[in-house]
Amino acid sequence: MNRIVLFLLCCTPAAASIDGVVINGSTGQPQPGVAISVSKMNANTGMLSDNAGNAKTDAQGKFAFTVSVDGPTLLRATWDGVTYSRMLPPGTPSSGLSLDVYDSSKNPGAAKVDKHMILFEPGAGQMTVNETFLLKNDGQTTWNDPKDGTLHFFLSNTHSKLQIRATAPGGVDVPASATKSPKPDIYKMDFPIKPGETRFDLTYSVPYTMGSQYEGKIVTKDDNTYLIVPDGVTLTAENLTDLGQEPRTKAHIFGLPGTAYNIQLTGAEVATPDSTQGAAAPDAAQDTTQGASAGPEIEATMPRVFGEVKPILAIALGILGLGFALLYRKEANGRGRG
Repeated sequence: MNRIVLFLLCCTPAAASIDGVVINGSTGQPQPGVAISVSKMNANTGMLSDNAGNAKTDAQGKFAFTVSVDGPTLLRATWDGVTYSRMLPPGTPSSGLSLDVYDSSKNPGAAKVDKHMILFEPGAGQMTVNETFLLKNDGQTTWNDPKDGTLHFFLSNTHSKLQIRATAPGGVDVPASATKSPKPDIYKMDFPIKPGETRFDLTYSVPYTMGSQYEGKIVTKDDNTYLIVPDGVTLTAENLTDLGQEPRTKAHIFGLPGTAYNIQLTGAEVATPDSTQGAAAPDAAQDTTQGASAGPEIEATMPRVFGEVKPILAIALGILGLGFALLYRKEANGRGRG
């Protein structure tokens, strides 16, 4: 009897350490035929190692790996030309997982630019420009157009030191790149816009003389576009809506109702403790429009250092997201009538 039990135990396959099901969010059904891969992070380098396993979901959309989760592990599912990722930190459940994928379309569908913020930081001989795009996709289809791109933006041919970071819904920000479109000074990005919120952060420099005019275009169909200057810098332009100052950093926020701007900046940025933790020094940046590939590099998984996030832009984004800017304008108008 004991020999029979021992024989059965030896013949039983080892339980999978990672298993689950892939759900197609566009149909609401389990999705068979999805390519799944598992990668592990090297503890010494902090980078992902080669794939630790590859598989495809079965007829019921299920997958299973015998790879143990003994360190940060990344699970990738590729469907309809788009890759969806899920990080499995050590100690978290790795069995009975559910991973969502979506059908893709070259049409934007419900995807749109919800907010577009441009922060101008004039200096001696040059100006640093930080742009943030928040794209919302309330549909159940991923917008993916490798040929024509998804995000388009204006970039003067005098720009330099462009850096781009992209953050997919529920993911960490990764380096991305852009290529020129057929239209002059317009660039495009091949980055899928999945259901949820996708964020793009751009930083670049342009030649600038204090007090001279600076022009730009808005080539996306933005729901809300904002121009921002730091405390100590005065922005002068026509047809802007003055939304007042952000309370913490004293940055001034303006709403742009049109698709182009022509601004004049004077003054100098007032140094604050927050501003010392701004974006990386321009000299250390590399222009990601030079020699860019057809699509962005999206393999990096380590989160960005907090010091690289421009505090003014980050705080203003939170303020605008809560609608506080409209409150500031209302209060300012009330004081003006008093």
